[in-house]
Amino acid sequence: MPLQLQTDLGKVIIADHVIAMLAGSAALECYGLVGMASRKQLKDGITELLGRDNLSRGVEVRRENERLHIDLYIIVSYGTKISEVAHNIQSKVKYVLNEVVGLKVDFIHIFVQGVRVSG
Repeated sequence: MPLQLQTDLGKVIIADHVIAMLAGSAALECYGLVGMASRKQLKDGITELLGRDNLSRGVEVRRENERLHIDLYIIVSYGTKISEVAHNIQSKVKYVLNEVVGLKVDFIHIFVQGVRVSG
């Protein structure tokens, strides 16, 4: 169900996959993130690294009691502090969705699906 925002000039309707793409793009700008992971279960212990064209597959947008919840499934770079990377992603995604788009996001949950060695 798309999100509807009422403005002085009329209604703005934003589809969930657009919100997911914005959240995924904002997350990719953060240091220590290799990429988005598939929301599916691990296949043989290996996570699927998604390309830029599939960012929304690594993001889940939910609404609970008129509140927006974002779940991000990520793969981090080896040698980075996972908690710091996750916090930076939460801050960046919340800023982009709140300030740039005007959405009120309550929670951004980070699910680290794997760690990759650069190179």
